[in-house]
Amino acid sequence: MSSHKKSNNNVYIKNRPATFEYAIEDELVAGIVLMGSEIKSVRAGKVSFNDSYCIFHKGEMWIKSLHIAEYVNAGYLGHDPTRERKLLLKKKELKRWQQKIKEKGYTIVPLACFINENGFAKLKIGLGRGKKLHDKRNTIKEREAQRSLKAKDW
Repeated sequence: MSSHKKSNNNVYIKNRPATFEYAIEDELVAGIVLMGSEIKSVRAGKVSFNDSYCIFHKGEMWIKSLHIAEYVNAGYLGHDPTRERKLLLKKKELKRWQQKIKEKGYTIVPLACFINENGFAKLKIGLGRGKKLHDKRNTIKEREAQRSLKAKDW
């Protein structure tokens, strides 16, 4: 009997601008449907979140414009880097977020992409409202205050 050991590659890719542009109110971890060459690119950390967002279509959640780079050794069976990808969530979670998204100003944005301990690709998504300019300034002030407190050696 052979024991199959899974490698512990800690892949965790954050979408830093999302927390700056949106006030995140709720978070979920969703599975993501990928092709073979896509999962290899995710494991290599070749994911870009530029302008990506989630939509509902026929009772399912899909992510748009998430860029997963083509795998170098994929050959002619590569994938489209910016295709729409289905997110895997429970029906209860989908219904709850679908009600929230109908309210004005809410958006679902990806916060991070990672590989869990079983080797599956997961996407951390957040439900948030877009920040105004003065909110962004407050965020910058708070961040600088935290940095100055850490820098001072008491």
